[in-house]
Amino acid sequence: MREKICDKLVRTVEPPTDRLNVTIWDTEVTGFGFCVTRAEARAFVLRYRIDNRERRLTIGSYPDWSVTAAREEAKAIKRQVDVGRDPLKERDERRSAPTVADLAQRYLDEHARFKADHAYRDQQTMFSRLVLPRIGTMKVTEVKHTDIDRLHRDISKRTRIQANRVAQVLRKMFNLAIRWEYRTDNPVTGLVFNAEVPRNRFLSPEEIRRLTSVLADHPNRRCADVIRLLLLTGARRGEAVNATWDQFDLENGIWTKPSSHTKQRREHRVPLSQAAVALLREIKTKQPRFCRYVFPGDEPDHPLTEIKGFWDRVRTKAGIPDVHIHDLRHTYASILVSSGLSLPIIGALLGHTQTQTTARYSHLFDHPLREATERVSAVVIEFPGTKPDQDRVTG
Repeated sequence: MREKICDKLVRTVEPPTDRLNVTIWDTEVTGFGFCVTRAEARAFVLRYRIDNRERRLTIGSYPDWSVTAAREEAKAIKRQVDVGRDPLKERDERRSAPTVADLAQRYLDEHARFKADHAYRDQQTMFSRLVLPRIGTMKVTEVKHTDIDRLHRDISKRTRIQANRVAQVLRKMFNLAIRWEYRTDNPVTGLVFNAEVPRNRFLSPEEIRRLTSVLADHPNRRCADVIRLLLLTGARRGEAVNATWDQFDLENGIWTKPSSHTKQRREHRVPLSQAAVALLREIKTKQPRFCRYVFPGDEPDHPLTEIKGFWDRVRTKAGIPDVHIHDLRHTYASILVSSGLSLPIIGALLGHTQTQTTARYSHLFDHPLREATERVSAVVIEFPGTKPDQDRVTG
């Protein structure tokens, strides 16, 4: 049926009773039509050919689209076809294009799942709470730098450090999106991160004394022993609470941490001090033989999970309220540095794979170096003519 499509026609044309739909083709613009279904749905359509294939594209429904607007859109689409574009194919590709939510799920499935369990869970939570509610429905190709910058600034209002962590994860995710051919650039590139001051808090000898005193008398021996092992080994909390007895060679004093437990995802073999071996032997004698974990949870076949509340109470009682559990690792490193050990040795004990990670402790060498140079001066000033003129010094 061919007829010039006008307002009166689209309002009055009757829906078919003997078929699913009927289409009236315009006499003014070739391929432009108006379709009415048996259910009385009315829409403007365009029929065109490209690559020897006939295509039919829905422009929009009536009355959302007027006749004039639909006819002009049909003309514009036909111009695209004339230069070799397929508007229907492009529309279908846009609709089926992956969203940020799709990309995030693939990132979790194919990349994040190889991380430690706690890191994987943290990133799952990061996406579900902070990222997807804001940009989850956006197409991956549509995300712009301004979208990431706005997200980063909004999270920064609550927590500046977490905002940086979110941005770091998104940067990696969009790098993978380039590899997976979802897009050709990374919208996180050029983002200005919040300034971060590395935390270098470590316990003084007096603070260590107060802490160990509290731990020695604490009735919760399981959690107390976790803290004691962290002090003696410099291990990360996750490495300690997830430790199993098969990781330890107590006869030779060796702890072999599996790659699944370490931050670098590499096996880490580290010697144990006599005090650490003695602590582990003491723990083992008090456990049933079938117990797999060094620090079991309420169920013997699961590791201890909650220690933060215990630590908060213990550090407060010891008078060190500004110390985090991870600062025990810094304390371990500071003692090694003050004992004159080199950074490579300290890095090996801590399981660092990059020298710059251990280099954060280099400033602690000042104390032993100062002691060393004082020893020289103590000898030199005993000789005639080398003792400083006290009046000149004080004046």
